[in-house]
Amino acid sequence: MVLKRSPRTTESDDLRGDPALGHPSASAPQDARNSIVDAGAVESITPCPPKLPQMMAAAADGLGSLAIDTTQLSMSVTDPTAWATAMNNLGMVPVGLPGQQLVSDSICVPSFDPGLNMMAGITPINPMIPGLGLVPPPPPTEVAVVKEIIHCKSCTLFPQNPNLPPPSTRERPPGCKTVFVGGLPENATEEIIQEVFEQCGDITAIRKSKKNFCHIRFAEEFMVDKAIYLSGYRMRLGSSTDKKDSGRLHVDFAQARDDFYEWECKQRMRAREERHRRKLEEDRLRPPSPPPIMHYSEHEAALLAEKLKDDSKFSEAITVLLSWIERGEVNRRSANQFYSMVQSANSHIRRLMNEKATHEQEMEEAKENFKNALTGILTQCK
Repeated sequence: MVLKRSPRTTESDDLRGDPALGHPSASAPQDARNSIVDAGAVESITPCPPKLPQMMAAAADGLGSLAIDTTQLSMSVTDPTAWATAMNNLGMVPVGLPGQQLVSDSICVPSFDPGLNMMAGITPINPMIPGLGLVPPPPPTEVAVVKEIIHCKSCTLFPQNPNLPPPSTRERPPGCKTVFVGGLPENATEEIIQEVFEQCGDITAIRKSKKNFCHIRFAEEFMVDKAIYLSGYRMRLGSSTDKKDSGRLHVDFAQARDDFYEWECKQRMRAREERHRRKLEEDRLRPPSPPPIMHYSEHEAALLAEKLKDDSKFSEAITVLLSWIERGEVNRRSANQFYSMVQSANSHIRRLMNEKATHEQEMEEAKENFKNALTGILTQCK
């Protein structure tokens, strides 16, 4: 072992590297990189083993196929800025780095610097855009409906302050066509009320009370929604400023027996239509029922005996014959006719059985002929 004291200034200049990365520069001499410097700037140089050059050469050959950038090897492990820069160059979002935000400013800010050497073929996007999964879309903001002043012949309706909450309403009854209108001016007449609310639709009835409210019944249900829109308006008769000539309207759903009765009638009518439609569908899909069996008589028995002898009507005739026998139509008077019909059916069935046997025999002969012919063809092909 050889100890050599070198000047502090010379050694520090040789081993000085990149101050940002904390690694020695590539221009430092090979002997300085192989040295160990203690606190007193004393360098210990150990002799290299004889096989060290061969081992390093083999390792270099094995790693030669890995294209490692020297700038990445010279990056400090503890420097988060260097890691963020390297991940931005690779088109990756730097996450989980100490001292770093979740997404870098270069990606979050829409006007990011395009000179970050992004990977070719990758379009830089802003992951904070709603819909990309990183940030949920903002809830839809309810835009306040700005109501306008409504001018009528006898009165004027002024909307309420749009910053105030809308007037509350009760739960809508089924089939509601009637509304309750409160807050009417004391001097409001039925003609003025009809003039204001006939803009919403056809009015069938107006029931005005002695107090400042009334009930209005419309022809259709959707007209009630238009009347509810007028809730909260301040009604002023003419140009008078008297208290009896002004009032704030409160329109709400009203529960009427006529509305509920009509709604029930509509529901029952729809149920009947649905049952009728289902019945038609079932009848359409149901197989057709067989024709009714005629009643026994001597005339019908004579016609049936003729049908039993006809090949095209035998199946229908035998069904009628079996039905008459099951019903108990056989008695002393009709025994002879039934006997002749049964005998005709028996002879017809026997003839069919003989024809079946003949056809089966012909089929077997045809199979045998085909087998022999095929065997001869195969024998000639060999």
